[in-house]
Amino acid sequence: MLASSDYTRSKRSSQFNYSIGTGRLGLALQEEYMNHLREVQTRIGFQYIRGHGLFHDDIGIYQEVETEGRTEVFYNFTYIDRIFDSFLAIGLKPFLELGFMPEKLKSSEETVFYWKGNITPPKTPKKWAQLVEATLVHFIERYGFDEVVTWPIEVWNEPNLTNFWKDADQAAYFELYKLTAMTVKAIDARLQVGGPAICGGSDHWVDDFLTFCKKENVPVDFFSRHAYTSKPPVKTADYYYQALEPPKDMLDQFTSVRKQIDAQGFKHLPFYITEFNTSYSPINPVHDTLVNASYLASILVNASDSVDGFSYWTFSDVFEEAGIPKSLFHGGFGMLALHGIKKPTYHLYEFFSQLGDSELYRDDSLYLTERIDGTLVALAWNYSDEKGDVDERLIEFALANQSKAVFVQKERLTESDGNPWRTWQQLGRPRFPSQDQIERIKKTMMPKVETMQLAPGSVSVTHKLAKNEVCLITCLPVDDETSSYRDLDDSKITSY
Repeated sequence: MLASSDYTRSKRSSQFNYSIGTGRLGLALQEEYMNHLREVQTRIGFQYIRGHGLFHDDIGIYQEVETEGRTEVFYNFTYIDRIFDSFLAIGLKPFLELGFMPEKLKSSEETVFYWKGNITPPKTPKKWAQLVEATLVHFIERYGFDEVVTWPIEVWNEPNLTNFWKDADQAAYFELYKLTAMTVKAIDARLQVGGPAICGGSDHWVDDFLTFCKKENVPVDFFSRHAYTSKPPVKTADYYYQALEPPKDMLDQFTSVRKQIDAQGFKHLPFYITEFNTSYSPINPVHDTLVNASYLASILVNASDSVDGFSYWTFSDVFEEAGIPKSLFHGGFGMLALHGIKKPTYHLYEFFSQLGDSELYRDDSLYLTERIDGTLVALAWNYSDEKGDVDERLIEFALANQSKAVFVQKERLTESDGNPWRTWQQLGRPRFPSQDQIERIKKTMMPKVETMQLAPGSVSVTHKLAKNEVCLITCLPVDDETSSYRDLDDSKITSY
């Protein structure tokens, strides 16, 4: 048990909401997508949004027009303006990811995803540079330099994988990065450009990339990487099933890469995790479950020790990398399922948005914070990857000597509370649920709320966590006004 004297107050990091990931940007033209985004922005509040497909043809920025036997380039910003206007209107800044290759600039046919993002280098590098320049200049003209200079500009996505960059050709990526970074800086040296947005398993790219930048005198303003902790999958027609490494594995990845960056002489360089989750697959059922939230709790608590900003992948199941979703719950990355149904991971993030400004204590199952007004807010979790039942975990912390009674509120995510996936199972897993079924599921998507009042004096708060439970505990003093009521007598109420 903690005693109040054990608390060491320090400023709490708020990097948990630095950025949120999204499916390809063209999805922002859908009504349900924007409804989901407004919801997470209202209740959680992210600074940036990052997604693929800025230069994909469904947005159509790069176009070639035949005029009197000549080919002329036309840059069409109709859709991207509509998308970025919508983001900025709700307080979200774009975290620009430059890619994939427009159809007219591709050097060969290789693509990724259901929506066929082309992953090849430009057949005409000069035209790629002109596309980058024209796009950024347009953004500056539309939104103002003071706004656009705050948008990080990331070059490509996971070029260390053949899925995302033809042949995972490192030399070709480095040349693309150099051309792009130089183009960005030629517009204005204050624009922030970085990369290489690699995923885990290829961290030799960290040294290789930074060595290249030093040797070639190529600008780099931040380093970006992705992180997932799922083991090799068991694949079926519609799903990936993957065991997970312990949460510490992801935290160790962050620490290791930070050390590599520093060792290369880039201690000043911000380090962003621009994608992270448990599984890297958009058809892994773990994303829909309580386990996902319980697993990620310690990541959100501890990641900021090594990382300057991180981005959960993704906010919504309006997402089509593996095709149009085939059922309500299908293993999608989103915090929100289709129809605006809140998954446990959504509530984990909302819990984080309610934590205090100061950190008092943390361990492997408890994070204790304090708000400016003195309210204590604790997050507790009990992640387990074991099959079957596990022992409850007791958490307990002390409050300082209180002259007033203390109101305690517990908001609990358990297998039976705030877990709509379970309700969907009980309804027979309707693939395309009726409105009645959707409403029944929504009635069970909120955490269970329990309240109590503790007497004045030295008190402690205890709670037993069920398997994979996540619980937000808020403690605040009570200003008791009972005595101001002249004729109040609860004993006269029937059955009291």
